[in-house]
Amino acid sequence: PESGRFVCFAHLTFWVGNAKQAASYYCTRFGFEPFAYKGLETNSRQVVSHAIKQNNVKMGQHLVKHGDGVKDIAFEVEDLEAIFKSSTERGAVVAREPWEESDSDGVVKFATVQTYGDTTHTFVDRSKYKGPFLPGYKIINEKDPILPNLPVVSLKFIDHIVGNQPQDCMLNTIKMPINEPVVGKKKSQIQEYVDYYGGAGVQHIALNTDDIIKSLIFHLSLPQLHKLQILIDYDDEGYLLQIFSKPLQDRPTVFIEVIQRHNHSGFGVGNFKSLFEAIEIDQDKRGNLS
Repeated sequence: PESGRFVCFAHLTFWVGNAKQAASYYCTRFGFEPFAYKGLETNSRQVVSHAIKQNNVKMGQHLVKHGDGVKDIAFEVEDLEAIFKSSTERGAVVAREPWEESDSDGVVKFATVQTYGDTTHTFVDRSKYKGPFLPGYKIINEKDPILPNLPVVSLKFIDHIVGNQPQDCMLNTIKMPINEPVVGKKKSQIQEYVDYYGGAGVQHIALNTDDIIKSLIFHLSLPQLHKLQILIDYDDEGYLLQIFSKPLQDRPTVFIEVIQRHNHSGFGVGNFKSLFEAIEIDQDKRGNLS
């Protein structure tokens, strides 16, 4: 836009069946820690939310619709009014007009637009807020005694987010990596996602790290790099390392990527074949390949 600026990913909002258990899962499996809470104790009578963080990665847990999955991808912005105006002038569908929320730490401005499927993008302007997260949340001071005994996971920030869409639904979607199924002899993994998620949605979240070996988590059986099952992609300028988790839910939908970059800004296109073959192995085990 001519004015206003996208700063970074602000946070992700998951809609889940049990927010407390979901938050605990990401803390124990991926090295996050409890950060802030919104619920009955903070006078939230309809929604319970557990915010967890690791460095500059924050995730909020909410309720359920498509099975557990990402409902909203929030962006931190400067000059929300200009960003929102530019988005709507370019055809963005408004999910919620700009609004404000406040507490003793100040005011945060929000606005939400629709993106693929039931997923939304929320613009967040925190320029007049000095609190740690968002209005209405309280900091969690109680520590889970299990977490200090677990290995340190060195995740830094959200690197990128990839969405899946039904066939022939990509014409109005731009600026983020998007997958679309193709018709073939076997059901594609993208179509499997669409079937089980109930439409378009976030396929995976890539989290950046400086040390991918320290950040190893549950992963697919992929071609090995020094027996650690890490994929490498490179060009004349640099390289990147990637590893992918299995689906995080009972449904074969959302999964996590951990990525380490060395002067390389791509998405690992050289690894797509290996990744897709690995996913197909699991897809065949689920009886969903044919």
